[in-house]
Amino acid sequence: MICASCHSTEAVTGETRCARCAPVTPFVPPSPPLRSPVGLGQATVVMLGLVGAGDVVAIWADLAKPSLLTGLVLDNAQGALLLATAVVYLCWLWRIRANADVFDASSQSLARWWTIGGWFVPIVNFWFPRRIVLDAWDAGAPQGRPAGHGLVDLWWTAWVAGLIADRLLRVGSGAGMLAVVDGIDLVAAVLAAAVVLRLTRMQNEKALQGPSLPSAALG
Repeated sequence: MICASCHSTEAVTGETRCARCAPVTPFVPPSPPLRSPVGLGQATVVMLGLVGAGDVVAIWADLAKPSLLTGLVLDNAQGALLLATAVVYLCWLWRIRANADVFDASSQSLARWWTIGGWFVPIVNFWFPRRIVLDAWDAGAPQGRPAGHGLVDLWWTAWVAGLIADRLLRVGSGAGMLAVVDGIDLVAAVLAAAVVLRLTRMQNEKALQGPSLPSAALG
């Protein structure tokens, strides 16, 4: 069969036009699949709960003034727990940020690598992590129903207050002030757990209900 367009070349088998005249179908990369944040969210909440428990012990230690050895052990244990929690939390946040790209990539104001880097770059670490969470929060909100930012703002205020208090009051302060610092850290841990629970639930529910999302739904 001769090509119906150029009338000079043999048409491709099963087609009416030759390979040169046939339209080229542009390659469209597949949409990235959603991945469930539920498991990581649960693990993060557990770790934050342990951090909160560590803060309670730290408050007791601040006021009870245990022996130097006991205090050193408690400080080392608390430091190791904070490090492990940070790793789990960042894994959860990366998953949340990746899912936000699937929900609404246009609403993400910062590149994905800031999900990790934003915590470590000086100056911007006072607002970039909050922006990452807020953008993911908005992308995961139920369709047609915006989600308020009050909980995120409370968490971030407590987190920043804890950082500032730790730097200003931790060294050379009395037991009462140290207890205040650890108390602020406790509040920040509780609020962080609340944010993780809420945002995880929002993404999971939207993935299960959203008709325009990829077929690889969260599970």
